[in-house]
Amino acid sequence: MATTLLEKVLSLQDKYESLQKQLSDPEVMSDMKRYVQLNKDYKELEPIIRAGLQYKKMLDDLASAKDIMLNEKDEDLKEMAREEISGIEPKIPQMEQDIKLLLIPADPDDGKNAMVEIRGGTGGDEAAIFAGDLFRMYTKFAESKGWKLEVTDQTPGTSGGYKQIVFKLSSSSDGVYGVMKYESGVHRVQRVPQTETQGRIQTSAASVAVFPEAGEFDIELNMSDIRKDTYCSSGPGGQGVNTTYSAVRLTHIPSGIVVQCQEERSQLKNYDRALEELRTRLYNMEHQKYLDSIAAKRKTMVSTGDRSAKIRTYNYPQSRVTDHRINWSMYNLPLFMDGDIQECIDQLQIAENAERLKEAGE
Repeated sequence: MATTLLEKVLSLQDKYESLQKQLSDPEVMSDMKRYVQLNKDYKELEPIIRAGLQYKKMLDDLASAKDIMLNEKDEDLKEMAREEISGIEPKIPQMEQDIKLLLIPADPDDGKNAMVEIRGGTGGDEAAIFAGDLFRMYTKFAESKGWKLEVTDQTPGTSGGYKQIVFKLSSSSDGVYGVMKYESGVHRVQRVPQTETQGRIQTSAASVAVFPEAGEFDIELNMSDIRKDTYCSSGPGGQGVNTTYSAVRLTHIPSGIVVQCQEERSQLKNYDRALEELRTRLYNMEHQKYLDSIAAKRKTMVSTGDRSAKIRTYNYPQSRVTDHRINWSMYNLPLFMDGDIQECIDQLQIAENAERLKEAGE
């Protein structure tokens, strides 16, 4: 099996070296769309080749050590070889598992930034308050990761929180969507609402949708298909916000998709952000076909984009958060709501990787 696995990795090395040469070709560099795609392919191959070369070195070292054990008469050398073998052999199964995962095609959008939409669902004012709590949770999580958060649109709730809030999470180094995609779905909360006077526990919900941000070259927009409307921004910000036509609404006529942005004082900046979101939502229509294709295979419904599925419950009386896809629970809800959600995401990634390995073996 080791030989077969190594052959699979090294068979990609020619392609890797070819991409490396093409990326330094001035002709390729002048075609930005082609350059972006080649660079993406190169970066996807890089960790596979690196792991493969490390794996090959480890197998070569193991073979050399075993040869010494068989043919060398010097006891000191044989003892050193024995120690080397005992150090290498336990590492090989995990390395093989890691390479198998690297060889399975990942979601092509994992490396992208993410657009997130939170909507208050069933529960009226309490649902909007809970949507605000989720937004704060993701804000804290983004801060811990060093990500940039930009709000595109928001509709405040009458008693706090948000009926809806849309924001972008971006990073120059991390694949944000590859982490945040696990948050798509219905989040349910059980607690005594702020608006409840008799202390009764109620259940409310908010939905979270996470989209991979579409790059400039991911989708071509025909500007004649877009209707632009401007209007006065509402909400806090002073007299200038409410009297200047800085807010922008874009309607994509063929699809009927409508996006708006009023977070900036500049109409041009709002237009750029709205166009970015429109491009992302159109791209997501195509991306959803990919998500649907894997939905039937993955029992945990991890990263399948089923935004109607109840994925998590936040139980305040028991200080417990439970992710229903993998039966994972944490009994420190305040810490989780303060943005400490990485452990849950790690467990979801482990579950998805196990299913991907199973798919690859079928």
